[in-house]
Amino acid sequence: MMQKNPPFHSVPSTSTTPISFTAACSLVAAQSSAIHSEQTLPIQQCSLTDALGCVLASPIVADRDQPPFARVTRDGFAVRAQDLPNGMPLRVIGQLRAGESWPAERQPIQPGEAVEIMTGAPLPPGADAVLMVEHVRDIADESEPTGAVLRILAQVGRTLVSGENVVPCGSEARRGQILVDSGTRLGPEQIALAASCGLRNLPVYSPPQVAILATGDELVEQSESALSILPHQIYDSNSHSLAALVQQSHAIALRQRAARDEREDLAACIQQGFAAAPLLLLTGGVSMGKYDLVEEVLAAMGAEFFFTGVKMQPGKPVVFGRLPAVGAQPQRYFFGLPGNPVSTMVTFRVFVEPLLAAMSGELNWQPSIALAQLATSVHGKPGLTRFLPTRLDTTGGSPIVTPIKTQGSGDLAANARANCYLIVPEDCETLVEQQPVRVLLR
Repeated sequence: MMQKNPPFHSVPSTSTTPISFTAACSLVAAQSSAIHSEQTLPIQQCSLTDALGCVLASPIVADRDQPPFARVTRDGFAVRAQDLPNGMPLRVIGQLRAGESWPAERQPIQPGEAVEIMTGAPLPPGADAVLMVEHVRDIADESEPTGAVLRILAQVGRTLVSGENVVPCGSEARRGQILVDSGTRLGPEQIALAASCGLRNLPVYSPPQVAILATGDELVEQSESALSILPHQIYDSNSHSLAALVQQSHAIALRQRAARDEREDLAACIQQGFAAAPLLLLTGGVSMGKYDLVEEVLAAMGAEFFFTGVKMQPGKPVVFGRLPAVGAQPQRYFFGLPGNPVSTMVTFRVFVEPLLAAMSGELNWQPSIALAQLATSVHGKPGLTRFLPTRLDTTGGSPIVTPIKTQGSGDLAANARANCYLIVPEDCETLVEQQPVRVLLR
């Protein structure tokens, strides 16, 4: 059983105690579970038009039986199934379209009678099946004293069973039945279902805010002039990638200015982030360098660390913890993500995304994992779970993945050419060509 409050440990910035990738995922999952059970998340009303990607805060309940009548699924003729085997023509006594109902004053369909009917119409009383129009052998007008009457013949040997080409009333759902549980991320399918129940608005959890703080003296903001950047400087890409990932997770991204590699400035920026949002994402400053100060500054603030390094590549220096609640100030979570751009994005997808899903109210979050065939052999690094930028191709029918040639976890160009990450297990020395492998979709 997953514990709600896993043990934590405070560590100085010189700690070198990475844990396994599986253990790290379990610690994140435990905190996600605690958020669901211990925190009351704010709720807002949202129109169906704006509900895509939001998380449902109370169940969607059927307002009536679904379908509310026996619904015809094919164009043809409503008949009594037992009338077909006798090979006698059926007398067509009327027509029924979608949106029409059988007149109350008319009697049910009698033996030897049929009603021309369209897809979506209610099955008239007395009929129990629909003969598809393409299964009718002959349609003819015959004269009778009262005028021309349409008669039909089924194809030779054609039979029907009761209920064929008809969806029974209430077979999809019964009135009052829960159709979508709270905690469900709303997609087009759930929105369509809500609309079918007559709902115009839905109660959803308010999207959480996420503060984003890049660190490093080498970082500069993008400018209209290329002359504004010096050879030893780089543009800040990590805060932008994190903002995009946060927005993709349907949360609100709050980018801050980059913090300097200096304790006072870093502490001030971290405090600003904690004041702004319940989750702070830092990128850079979590490795073993002299100016990697993030853990040290956080520890000085009383931060609790769940882990300070994971046996994975890229992303080994990743840090996860929280700032405890003090007085009226609630607890704040934080991740210290590595500064290499690909490391930042990989660690977000495997660690930040599940916690952020919990903070959004989502239950039962699962990573997007697919199985595919490996196009070429890949060497593993025993002891490390690896995530390699990879290209997934399904044009041939079967999914095939090809690793992208890369210069490492700083190679943004290679990462942009990839569309997923190949997962190389920690106990693997080699993945061979044509072997089934797992990939993390993005």
